[in-house]
Amino acid sequence: MFLALAIALAAGLSRDPRALPSPLVGKPAPAFELPLLESEGRSLRSSDMQGKVWVLNVWASWCTPCQVEHPLLVDFAGRARVPVYGLNYKDQPAAARAWLKRLGNPYTATMTDIDGRTGIDFGVYGVPETFVIDRAGRVRFRHAGPVTPEVLEQTITPLLRELEREKEDHA
Repeated sequence: MFLALAIALAAGLSRDPRALPSPLVGKPAPAFELPLLESEGRSLRSSDMQGKVWVLNVWASWCTPCQVEHPLLVDFAGRARVPVYGLNYKDQPAAARAWLKRLGNPYTATMTDIDGRTGIDFGVYGVPETFVIDRAGRVRFRHAGPVTPEVLEQTITPLLRELEREKEDHA
């Protein structure tokens, strides 16, 4: 019995914690309507993105790993052909605005999720997390933890190219 428990524990510890399965991959992204961080009184709805391929990055100003990935996102957003939206998770808007002013703003728009409900709907385990959503509003990819150059170049960028080609094939 001890040996079986030790083997199970070793198998669990050898797995990449960022490889947590997401029940949303292949399914519709959760519907939302959230206030915009940059424009008081305005909001953004999931339906506003219908027909677009887009990236959603869940972040917070209090999140150290978010600060690590941020320069990569700034660079990526500057050359990406799709919009990158931010979901500011369980954060204070003033702190989030100051953080973006200090580090640069890669986001087409940033939504505020102060109570974390939308993050929960997306199955967010913690920040940062990044999602790729297709034209039909389906989640096509989820990455937990800071995005790395390898994830951007080997997974996200090729997926975005494929989703863009799908548009051209249907045109």
